[in-house]
Amino acid sequence: MTRSVLFDTETTGLDPLTGDRVIEIAALELIRDLPTGRQFHCLIDPRRDIPEEAIRIHGITPAMLRGKPEFVDIAEELLAFFGDGALIAHNAPFDFGFLDAEFARIGAPRLDRSRMVDTLLLAKGRFPGLPNSLDALCRRFGIDLSARTTHNALLDCRLLAEVHIELTGGRQRGLSLVEDDMRLPSLVYQPRAGRRPVVIVPDDAALAAHAAFLTRMASPIWGLA
Repeated sequence: MTRSVLFDTETTGLDPLTGDRVIEIAALELIRDLPTGRQFHCLIDPRRDIPEEAIRIHGITPAMLRGKPEFVDIAEELLAFFGDGALIAHNAPFDFGFLDAEFARIGAPRLDRSRMVDTLLLAKGRFPGLPNSLDALCRRFGIDLSARTTHNALLDCRLLAEVHIELTGGRQRGLSLVEDDMRLPSLVYQPRAGRRPVVIVPDDAALAAHAAFLTRMASPIWGLA
């Protein structure tokens, strides 16, 4: 079992070194790169103001954070959820930097950079020179963005989980197996719009050659019924 965690943060600004803080964090558990349904999510009281320009981006106001826990109150639970596997984020150095600053405030060690998986870096390698924001990647892969009116950490995690599957080749499209008269497997290639599918059915000579090939194998694990 390969476990990893995909996460996202929302913050009061862009630079933790000047006092900006984490105000929301969301994380999803992945097993073999697929979401299991387990998640971690919380709003965090930063004990400071939130600039209007930041509120316009994520929609989180000071009133929404009143009475919420401080980072020190959720750090242990967050680290337990993170576990010891890979940590995936879009523009991961940004999120790692903010969490490092929060952990430093409470005397905890920084996150191990060997665990970092940056989907922005993966996207730039696959699509050099193209826009590779989360929105741009969702549009490129046909992922529904209709619910994303602001930068919500939990929603962004769910979208990024789909993007991550596409970037790592976890979802294969356009290839399916069908049965021809319930005997011979036929391969159907799903072509571009406007073109007819090409069904490849082996003729008698191909079947005979296949059968002869199988006789030369000690323990073939496939055959034709």
